[in-house]
Amino acid sequence: MSDIAAESYAHTNRLIHETSPYLLQHAHNPVDWYPWSDEAFARARAEDKPILLSIGYSACHWCHVLMHESFENEETAAIMNREYVSIKVDREERPDVDALYMRATIAMTGGGGWPMTVFLTPDGAPFLAGTYFPPVARHGLPGFPTLLTNVARWYATSRDEVEQQAQAMREIYQAERERTIPIPPGLLEDGASALDPSTLARAANADLDDFDPREGGTRGAPKFPHALGLDFLLRMEQRRRSSGAAQAGAEGLRDDLLPLVTLTLDKMAAGGIYDQIGGGFHRYSTDAIWLVPHFEKMLYDNALLAPVYLRAWQLTGEARYRRICEETLDYILREMTDPSGAFYSAQDADSEGVEGKFYVWTPAELRAILGEDDAALAQLVWGVSERGNFEGQNILHVARDVEDAASALGVAPEEARAALARAREKLYAARSQRVWPGRDDKAITAWNAWALRAFAEAAQALNRDDYRAATLKNADFLLATMLRAGRLLRVWRQGQARLDAYLEDYAALANALLSVYALTGEPRYFTAARELCDDLPRRFWDEETQSFFDTAADHERLIGRPRELSDNVTPSGASQACEALLRLAALTGESRYTDLAERALLPLVPIMLRSPGGFGRYLAALDDLIGPFYEVALVGAADDARLAPLRAAVANHYQPRMALAWGEPSEPSAAPVVPLLADRGLVAGAPAAYVCQRFVCQRPVTSPDELRALLEG
Repeated sequence: MSDIAAESYAHTNRLIHETSPYLLQHAHNPVDWYPWSDEAFARARAEDKPILLSIGYSACHWCHVLMHESFENEETAAIMNREYVSIKVDREERPDVDALYMRATIAMTGGGGWPMTVFLTPDGAPFLAGTYFPPVARHGLPGFPTLLTNVARWYATSRDEVEQQAQAMREIYQAERERTIPIPPGLLEDGASALDPSTLARAANADLDDFDPREGGTRGAPKFPHALGLDFLLRMEQRRRSSGAAQAGAEGLRDDLLPLVTLTLDKMAAGGIYDQIGGGFHRYSTDAIWLVPHFEKMLYDNALLAPVYLRAWQLTGEARYRRICEETLDYILREMTDPSGAFYSAQDADSEGVEGKFYVWTPAELRAILGEDDAALAQLVWGVSERGNFEGQNILHVARDVEDAASALGVAPEEARAALARAREKLYAARSQRVWPGRDDKAITAWNAWALRAFAEAAQALNRDDYRAATLKNADFLLATMLRAGRLLRVWRQGQARLDAYLEDYAALANALLSVYALTGEPRYFTAARELCDDLPRRFWDEETQSFFDTAADHERLIGRPRELSDNVTPSGASQACEALLRLAALTGESRYTDLAERALLPLVPIMLRSPGGFGRYLAALDDLIGPFYEVALVGAADDARLAPLRAAVANHYQPRMALAWGEPSEPSAAPVVPLLADRGLVAGAPAAYVCQRFVCQRPVTSPDELRALLEG
């Protein structure tokens, strides 16, 4: 497998000294690129030149197209070098820069995306923005060379107009930086309490209104796998199935909640968006039926989707959801894991310059690799035809179930299942001989943390030693490599960690480490998570606006300070911070963590109800805050066989509102590292489970059945 690397050209620019694979792709362009740096802005000021800012990422198909069409073109590069100071940014390394200029792009054009092309004044204020521009005018877009020439002329001859547009954006950034979110008096517009459990059901039902009743997911195309929303809806189904206080608010839930969620999970797993041969999900589906994906594979999609399938299995008992979870995590282990334990960021959509070439098949290829009989079965199951479903070739998808295909071919179902398993292995081996898509082999702290949490929770629920080993190796890598002098770093590649981390990195890692602690019982992971959570208010909380910002208070000064007040495809830093704070409050009993989470969450509840699809992780945190939240302490020696059934009872039970601590019985004279374990002892010499809420505990129990009953109540 080949990693993404810069091709060898006669030119070499400043990007050659960067570590980002995306920047290195452009290191031999004839463009005189700068990385984001003071040097670039100083030159723009000294020469009074506008800045051309180009933002993208390594797995972005249209970023590659723009590079080949324009940035490798000598004449286009000459215009850029003469008229501009050109800066190239990897959006994954610098989400702050990306967020600020995406805000401008959306404001100026009504839409956004990558590659992003933004024209700035020398102080960084945007005055014109767009996304992809072709080399010659087409589809209503100007040719890129023409655009470059016209913008340079506008900047030189109509400076007042340029400055007016730039000033308008400066004012927008300033207003957004200072905007406060009114703290409601605990009541919503209709008089209901924001902390009433019925609020959650209202949000869930509103979210379901946008679901496609035939294909799952949101209506229309493209279709994105909204892991966060699905995860929240599974939480609500768990509430429905609970008893007592845990069920409060679930009475108003729509009856079709679980059918719509499982429809979505099934359609995604059967579609071309899922890699039927190698496991793992592609970025999104370009159509409304999950068939034709945008072929890039991102770590974050797979890290966030695997736990959704895990929880669906825990909730329903359906083995197919466990299989997709395991195949997805196995894909990460096999293709996206560095020897250090770090997880890589992405695999490209393209190979040999063609999008999707690595993943598609013809009937002749299947016959040559599998033989006539197995190929006939594979073609039926995976919808392979001579006509094809993608540019004359075939994206594999589950067109018929194995039993139906076996019946059509007159084959016993068990023989068909064995043949299909053989076919997967043979096709994967054959595909491995193709030119692999490029791989972005940098590690991003937040993305690694999402994968770390997925592996920790899967190791606990599925009792897989390889997942446990991956969990420990990645956790120790992050703690040893990405923490430096008490400060967290954002990215790592080939032995070098760099760039200050963001709110999402701190919060995601804190959450992941709490899950690692729940798996291992090792207090050092709890301690590290607590230290990260204690950093959240110091670095990211703003008293004036009563909210979390995405960059630390001492971060590099930019044209604005980004603050994400909703979730997207990935969870926002603020929603993850609220979740981590509430989990930590349950383990420590310290109300300061709950108070901060409540201050961040409550002002957003009215917006969550209006647009629940954009607040999946926020709603999960609100679910934690509303409760009941279970504090579970398991006490016993790690090598005591009687402890294992209690641990299994917790691991196999889907209880999303829960924090778990376990360890040896505490000595009266020594306070444990994890306060929840304080004064917890064995019961009649046997390991025991203490189930508490706000540090008020039920009587300790020693049997798995009793423990499960307490977790349902």
